[in-house]
Amino acid sequence: MVENILVKEILTESMIKAGEELTCILDQMNWPVTASLWFYFVEENQWKMLLTSPSVEKEGPKRAYQRVQEALGKFQQGKPKIGLQDVAVTDESHPLISLMKIAIQTGRGISGIRFSKNVINGQVIEDAYIYRLQ
Repeated sequence: MVENILVKEILTESMIKAGEELTCILDQMNWPVTASLWFYFVEENQWKMLLTSPSVEKEGPKRAYQRVQEALGKFQQGKPKIGLQDVAVTDESHPLISLMKIAIQTGRGISGIRFSKNVINGQVIEDAYIYRLQ
């Protein structure tokens, strides 16, 4: 009998620090970040850094990704711990962000909240690391 075992990808300390640094750099660039978090997508067995901004709706996702790429280029020592492929930009109406805001709102600062194995309105949240949800 063969069993399939799924090994969950780990959110590393360097990923956590890089997510915080990316959020800080975007703040310094005056790119409005209303939500910033790592989210674990079970189906893909992958962590993604989610960034929400009103600029995504105003200027479009292409310009938003350009701003994120610009921020990644400003990382300390010039070597980001995450790449553009690890980031997803969304507008403020994204269903996942709206769902998360029901449970947690952090305000404008940067928090470090681990949100694991929770249910919001019947939706299972396997794992997330939240910097900002406002």
